[in-house]
Amino acid sequence: MPVPATPATTPAATTTLATTTLARQMAERIQALRFEDISQSALDWAASAFVDTVGVTLAGIREDAARILLRVPGIAAAPGPALVLGTDRRTSVLDAALINGVASHALDYDDVAGSMGGHPSVMLVPALIPLAEMAGGSGRDLLLAYVVGFETECRIARGVNFHHYDKGWHPTATLGIFGTVAAAASLLHLSIDRTATAFGMAASFAAGLKANFGTMTKPLHVGHAIRDGVFAALMAKEGFTANQAAFEHKQGFLDVFNGPGSYDSNRILDAWYDPFECGGGADPGLKPYPCCGSTHPSIGRAIELAQRHDLDPRRIAGITVLPHARRLPHTDNPDPRTPLAAKFSIQYCVARALTDRSVKLADFEADAPFDPTVRRLMQCLEAKPHPEMARDWGTEVIVQTTDGARFASRLDDYPSRGPAGDPMTQSELWSKFADCAERSLPRSSLQAVFDSLMRIASLPRVQDLTALLQPSPGSRAA
Repeated sequence: MPVPATPATTPAATTTLATTTLARQMAERIQALRFEDISQSALDWAASAFVDTVGVTLAGIREDAARILLRVPGIAAAPGPALVLGTDRRTSVLDAALINGVASHALDYDDVAGSMGGHPSVMLVPALIPLAEMAGGSGRDLLLAYVVGFETECRIARGVNFHHYDKGWHPTATLGIFGTVAAAASLLHLSIDRTATAFGMAASFAAGLKANFGTMTKPLHVGHAIRDGVFAALMAKEGFTANQAAFEHKQGFLDVFNGPGSYDSNRILDAWYDPFECGGGADPGLKPYPCCGSTHPSIGRAIELAQRHDLDPRRIAGITVLPHARRLPHTDNPDPRTPLAAKFSIQYCVARALTDRSVKLADFEADAPFDPTVRRLMQCLEAKPHPEMARDWGTEVIVQTTDGARFASRLDDYPSRGPAGDPMTQSELWSKFADCAERSLPRSSLQAVFDSLMRIASLPRVQDLTALLQPSPGSRAA
């Protein structure tokens, strides 16, 4: 649906728009949307995204990245209304946003968006829940804020990708921070002026390098970007100042992060909400496997081959993996030495998929990356760019067996909401959610949490949700 007409977006305002900052034009679009304008497909996606993101956060709070953060002096020490999900600890909104943000991305199991080149929902859900606990808010408020945040981060991505992505920035953080600002501005009912100011501030906070993929610093990118995005919105609300032209300034975000001539501002603003990015425009996808999304298409093809041909890993003599070239720079790791590094090894992920016909959480824990059967397959696996793959989520996997047989499976692109090749059903979403959430909450409580999240539009107060996300006395707590 197109953005509702306002004086700043009507044809008569063309001259004004030409001299208006990019931040202000985005702010006008953000504040113009009403819940009633959101498409059903966007609302359906948003509800699934809340389920998925809360689930992976409840699992991620048990990971070392989150637990180490909780040991740092001063973190979560300030009193406040915001829950650290899956624990009995409440703290300030900013600390909760940081901790829950790190936890949400610790497993690299959260959703992806093709146009963004990153993970959209972890930049939104961990920010919105603590903000709504502080400021008050219903499920409808959360969904509206989520949709404008998703739109903003993906629209900016359309203007700067894939140069931004290929250059080595981590778009989840460097672009996602603006989604956090947009979502926070919606929930806090900021004026257009103060929303634009928050964008200007966030342009100075944006950071994140792909060089740190495969380490705890990758989810730390997310936690810090969420915290900084919320911080920018709260500071702007109080009257703090920033340059509203910080995107297009000659020393601003676009020229500094991308470089002159490598972005298109018109692609950011054109057809805003038409269609909604989270209604399918951004190719959003829920992750069926707890590892880098760039490995998912190849995992899906490997599982399909193993099942269709009943492949015995002992009979496999050679494997060739041919993803789009964009999928390899951060996943071409033939010898991962840690579980985190294995999440960014296409060799490990495909070998594991051929061995087990699945890829699950336990495959990235303890000594799993050193499984001798998997290691043998990794040694006979060659990964290189596909010579003719046009779509960047496409891939081809070829397996040769010891008796001379050759099997191949190719995927030219993935359908919406399914980076492995198929959309995730509600039953599969429940299975993933339960597998993740039971690491922090009693199994008996999970159905109530899942149902509440799936019906989030009817939630009267976010506190009713967070009450379900806190372990009862005597049960598990971080």
